[in-house]
Amino acid sequence: MLFISLKVITTAIIIVIVSEIVKINDRVGGLIAALPFTTFLILFWMHFENASTEKISNHMTYTLTYLIATVPMFLIFPICLKNFGFWITILICIVLTLFSTLIVHQMSKNFDIKLF
Repeated sequence: MLFISLKVITTAIIIVIVSEIVKINDRVGGLIAALPFTTFLILFWMHFENASTEKISNHMTYTLTYLIATVPMFLIFPICLKNFGFWITILICIVLTLFSTLIVHQMSKNFDIKLF
């Protein structure tokens, strides 16, 4: 239980730090948010908990695959935000991401990667 608490606190601190940096400088905050801190933390936690090499490798494969599915959301968010406001943009991005994930799921089958 103590280890889980440490993981939660460490991860939360990083998210809070990045959100505070964004308040000061959009560009630096965006750069830091784009870095794979979360992925590295997860890899570290998995390694520390003695996850197999195969499990860690699979995690990276799925992370990359899902990243591809989220790219359209990052492209359309700024455009929609200017035209529709925050909440409608969030809804549009959720639907777009779900749709993109289904497309990537179908395409990933060609590489023997099953997302669902």
